Amino acid sequence: RRHRCPTCGRGFKKLGHVRNHLRTHTGERPFQCSVCGKTFASGANLLRHQFTHSGERPHQCHVCRKRFAQSSNLRQHRR
Repeated sequence: RRHRCPTCGRGFKKLGHVRNHLRTHTGERPFQCSVCGKTFASGANLLRHQFTHSGERPHQCHVCRKRFAQSSNLRQHRR
């Protein structure tokens, strides 16, 4: 891991990941939901949040066909 956080020393493979991580220390949340106004530290988290408004559920269980908005919920369902 070549790139280190100057605040806590955590290592990352990509410099962009360090930049995203730094927001955990600064509290910066530059990504805002256009529907409800909630803010996020990363664009990926905003994208995941937007499924709550669209109703989209792109992750499907191959056993029972139940659909989930977040892959983490599908993983939990499989257990």
